[in-house]
Amino acid sequence: MKHVTTLLLALLLVVSSTINASREIELPVLGDTSSGTVSPRQEQELGRELLRLYRSQVPTSSDYQIIQYLEELLARLVPHSDLSNRELELVLVRSSTMNAFAAPGGIIGVNTGLLNYAENEHQLASVLSHELAHLSQRHYARRVQQQQNMSIPMYAALLGSLILAATSGSDAGIAGIMSTQAAALDAQLRFSRQFEQEADRLGMQIMARAGMDPRAASEMFEQMMRAGRYSQRPPEFLLTHPITERRIADTRSRTLNMPRKEYDNNLEYHLMRARTRIAHQTPEKAVQRFESELEAEVAPLAASRYGLALAQMEAGQFGRAEQTLAPLLEEDPERMTYQLLAAEIDTERERHDEALSRLRTLMDNNPDQYALTMRYALALMKAGQFEQSASILRSYSRQRPTDPQVWYWLAEVSGLAGDIQGVHEARAEYFIQVGAYSQALQQLKNALKRADDSTHTRILLRQRIKEVEEMQRTAASL
Repeated sequence: MKHVTTLLLALLLVVSSTINASREIELPVLGDTSSGTVSPRQEQELGRELLRLYRSQVPTSSDYQIIQYLEELLARLVPHSDLSNRELELVLVRSSTMNAFAAPGGIIGVNTGLLNYAENEHQLASVLSHELAHLSQRHYARRVQQQQNMSIPMYAALLGSLILAATSGSDAGIAGIMSTQAAALDAQLRFSRQFEQEADRLGMQIMARAGMDPRAASEMFEQMMRAGRYSQRPPEFLLTHPITERRIADTRSRTLNMPRKEYDNNLEYHLMRARTRIAHQTPEKAVQRFESELEAEVAPLAASRYGLALAQMEAGQFGRAEQTLAPLLEEDPERMTYQLLAAEIDTERERHDEALSRLRTLMDNNPDQYALTMRYALALMKAGQFEQSASILRSYSRQRPTDPQVWYWLAEVSGLAGDIQGVHEARAEYFIQVGAYSQALQQLKNALKRADDSTHTRILLRQRIKEVEEMQRTAASL
């Protein structure tokens, strides 16, 4: 295992020196070089550790509405895949670049920039289906088995380059990926292409079974090829999933015998796409862009109007945002996305009673929706109702125990409510989810010092400390 660590550190030192990295990136040692295969349990551990690594070192988005939308889209696709373990964990990466990835253990990563490139929901679903196919066929474990011992440092270096590409914003990470791939034997590269072909075929089957347009796969590939052709820096997705004209033709040929039909163009996708576009520019520029789209009558107009209202709110133009949103609410009053924006505008204008009344009604009719629950808890916090906000977040943390944002805001509102014990416990769980085990242990020990004489509370805290210490040891041994 020492020689694996040495190779990985050597790669990271070379890459880091070229970009003058401002922080050290630590990677787990992946797998065991004495074994030619990776077990499902190892895949699970690797995936969870990779997820924590990403959360701690790669900028992620906490846009609850986009996260909920992607989770719901994955939930539509997963039943039509061959995944044996259908418990997935999504990480939304805050990046304007086009990329998505799947990692062992059911981890799905999506760059916010992917929504800018995909012209409709079907194209986005084609990328997600492709990643689900990689997971269902355990391509990661099979690649390790095919390449035997050499695959361990190569796979570790590949992951390191991906993280550097996401964090540095330079070409150094891309160079790392390309050099890693160039070091592989030709037979290994051919085997990788077989994986991609298999994922293409199975991904299109997933889409067809889910009632989505499988032709969108070749359309998305063409979008990616154009993006790479007219840019000095090709999308990261193209570097980890090489696309050729032949691959596009093969994908297109698979749909020739499929019956042609009309597919819905889901408006909700375009609303979420508008949210990502605002995130990648200043609110003022976003206002100008969406105003231009409305003047030019760029379809769908509802998405441009929604984007304009959201950008106006972000720019502090609350009255204008309310006026822009009004026709959408009148036309489609049941759409949750519009209602949440209306409540957010009320909150920003400090009309807390109106915002909370709207959100309570929505909560009664739509219990346990992620974006709604989080928006309601934050609206309560801004209205000064700290105990009620903390109660909702504490209850919701049992449904989403691995969501760092739930724990982050629970810690914040617990502090405002004067619950210092709750602050320490929530911060500990937040640090666990971002792989900061030392900080998590310190918070748990602080909580133990403040704990009352309740034997039950002390037992639970001591048990959690042991669990985190074990997580720390497991992370160090990977």
